Amino acid sequence: MIDKNAFIHPSAIVEEGAIIGAGAHIGPFCFVGSQVEIGAGTVLKSHVVVNGVTRIGEDNRIFQFASIGEVNQDLKYAGEPTRVEIGDRNSIRESVTIHRGTTQGGGLTKVGNDNLLMVNAHIAHDCVIGNRCIFANNATLGGHVEVDDYAIIGGMTAVHQFCVIGAHVMVGGCSGVAQDVPPFVIAQGNHATPFGINIEGLKRRGFDKESLHAIRNAYKVLYRSGKTLEDALPEIAALAEQYPAVKPFSDFFNRSTRGIIR
Repeated sequence: MIDKNAFIHPSAIVEEGAIIGAGAHIGPFCFVGSQVEIGAGTVLKSHVVVNGVTRIGEDNRIFQFASIGEVNQDLKYAGEPTRVEIGDRNSIRESVTIHRGTTQGGGLTKVGNDNLLMVNAHIAHDCVIGNRCIFANNATLGGHVEVDDYAIIGGMTAVHQFCVIGAHVMVGGCSGVAQDVPPFVIAQGNHATPFGINIEGLKRRGFDKESLHAIRNAYKVLYRSGKTLEDALPEIAALAEQYPAVKPFSDFFNRSTRGIIR
């Protein structure tokens, strides 16, 4: 179903069954598959491929040669009807690739709202991206990676499959992330190691001095005290009880499966 207020360029191919919302713009030489839903106000600039069971929300901007919802690169994939879901107001730049999920990984690759995916970024199967994240040019996620809100992944950085990147993390360019990165941390290098708290980013997002001080103290317990992770966790949990801003830091360790960067 194509809304009467949508624009479809004559050279674009929109298969029967696709749903195109009001005010959506499908530019020249785009391809939209039969199981695709594109929300109101979303723009496909040109030469964009959207295929598979894919839902794209409202007011996104998708630039030329992006490929969304295509067959993933997992050799176990056998054509199952797995999905891609993308939220609202994302900017997906040239040659970005976002692959459909796998049945082994839950069947869904998901991108939230208000994200910026720069040129040639790759989101592999079963990744889950939060809101207001930035992926710089050529940032690459292996399968099953989770990236929480406000994270920044630098250019030419690769994240190993099954890693978790916490909220407000900043990973510097040309890094190799092989283990989980706790919230608020700056990471850099190959393999990536911690370099303190992302103080400037937290200030821009409205964290007050008390919260920043508490987060810094939690970081010191984890990385500067000489304690093992097992010994540090109860102290971090106690800080989280006193200072709510530390709670994402404390909760993160319940999700970590690959161990944290050290």
